[in-house]
Amino acid sequence: MQSSKTNQLRKGLSVRHIRFMALGSAIGTGLFYGSASAIQAAGPAVLIAYMIGGAAVFMVMRALGEMAVHNPVPGSFSHYASHYMGPLAGFLTGWNYVFEMLVVCLADITAFGMYMGFWFPHVDQWIWVLSIVLFIGALNLCHVKIFGELEFWLSIVKVTAIIAMIVGGAFLMFYGFGKETDHAVGIQNLWEHGGFMPNGIAGVIASLAIVMFAFGGIEVIGITASEAQNPEKTIPKAINAVPIRILLFYGLTLFILMCIYPWNQIGQNGSPFVQIFSSLNITSAANILNIVVITAAISAINSDIFGAGRMMYGMAQDKQAPRVFTKLTRNGVPWVTVLVMSVVMLLGVYLNYLLPERIFVIIASIATFATVWVWLMILLSQVAMRRQMSKEDVKKLKFPVPFWPIGPAITIAFMVFVIALLGFFKETQVALLVGCIWVVILTVAYFIMRSFQHNQTNNN
Repeated sequence: MQSSKTNQLRKGLSVRHIRFMALGSAIGTGLFYGSASAIQAAGPAVLIAYMIGGAAVFMVMRALGEMAVHNPVPGSFSHYASHYMGPLAGFLTGWNYVFEMLVVCLADITAFGMYMGFWFPHVDQWIWVLSIVLFIGALNLCHVKIFGELEFWLSIVKVTAIIAMIVGGAFLMFYGFGKETDHAVGIQNLWEHGGFMPNGIAGVIASLAIVMFAFGGIEVIGITASEAQNPEKTIPKAINAVPIRILLFYGLTLFILMCIYPWNQIGQNGSPFVQIFSSLNITSAANILNIVVITAAISAINSDIFGAGRMMYGMAQDKQAPRVFTKLTRNGVPWVTVLVMSVVMLLGVYLNYLLPERIFVIIASIATFATVWVWLMILLSQVAMRRQMSKEDVKKLKFPVPFWPIGPAITIAFMVFVIALLGFFKETQVALLVGCIWVVILTVAYFIMRSFQHNQTNNN
């Protein structure tokens, strides 16, 4: 019964759903809220950091795409790591992805609490966080059949909002409501407040941790696209759209943002997007935009639970996770994974109660470690796959990585650099520490699990 239910769930995701889930995964808390922290670190030069990070993520997605088109499987990158680098690599990749989704969930529910503070500044942040945890948990248990459709419409809202932000921002720049504010509005804001790179190259490097967090979740394409009926067309189309998304939704949006408002005043009161319209006395626009960023957070949390649930379910089938994760409800919902995610998110409620001011940067940096680790394993898996292929097999690849082998090599070095970078800054050192301890725990857990399975086999 489980397999038939799983198949029904997979068939519920059409190509339309997959494309918009891929699009929606690139537009979330990292852009709507995290961008403020990145701007404070690098100034207008944060645009360079987003372009560099975007180029690296594109190479990761092309590496994943090459493997997915060559061998489309539901397990995606965890399966590829196991197949090309060994079961330990697959175990670490799969569980780090689950860890990434869990931590990103914590970041998203934290951001939700901050957004609600825009309307209700006197209500404690943790109360909103608790309410969204209970709501999303119930939603995933009751309505997971309409997950694809829900994500489609939530993504439509986000995309529409970004386009409206760009068009509206351009209108403000050219037809100016700058006289209503205490600062000028225009492109000169990019260099008039301490220069284009006010904190030097060190500031750009410091912003990379938050910038890379912003792209986290884009690898969900590898989980959803493998379920499409025609992966040879669906995967390349979804992946090749990544650079356009990055250029439009990150580069152009932040460019407009910093032209309207001096970079050193962005993000002081909640989401920088809401702050812009609020400062221009367009109260209704600020309220509408706050609804949009709340929608983005809910969409991201929903997507995180989906990704982690699918990964845990697949790993349980491969005997790399407890068998209990394969249990489904009548509607084909992997209810145990939803329950586990909800319990972990309750931890976010407690953290928001203890550290309401610092929690977002801490959680975002831990998520960056997990995200970059997964991307690094995807790149290494692709290199390992190429080494096992003959020249004739390589020529037959339908979606090969560009700039081979220099492109993947530079991207691998960049990912290692980003992980090491976390240790250089006081705010993010905890992320490197937590990440390294997590990898050690996973490695020990893997060998204990293998020993247990070996003993079970001998006893039988």
